[in-house]
Amino acid sequence: MIVTTTNDLPGYRVTKVHGVARGLTVRSRSALGNLGGAIQSIFGGNLSVYTSLAETARQEAYDILVRHATDMGANAVIAMRYDANEIMDGITEVLAYGTAVTVAQG
Repeated sequence: MIVTTTNDLPGYRVTKVHGVARGLTVRSRSALGNLGGAIQSIFGGNLSVYTSLAETARQEAYDILVRHATDMGANAVIAMRYDANEIMDGITEVLAYGTAVTVAQG
C-alpha cells in the first residue's frame, strides 16, 4: 500500500477513485501514565510518556486507514492527513484519512 500526503503520486496514474478511507482510534491516558508525565514535566524537555502515547495512537489510526483502503480495493491512499481532538479530559481521538485510489505505474 502506497500512502502519501501529496495530492498526486509522481510516476503513477490514478485509474480508480474508491472514496474516503479513514482510521479512527480513541485513546486515554492511564493514571500511571499521567503520574509519569507529571514527574517528567517537573524537569522539562520531552515528555516521553505522552510522546509514546501520541505515536501509538497515530500508528494505530494509520494501520486502520490502510486496512480500510485495502478493504475498499485500493492500492494507494493520496492526500493522507491526521486529525486529533480531545473528546474529554484525558481522552483523545486520532483520525487518519485520505483518498483511497487504485494506481498504476506510468
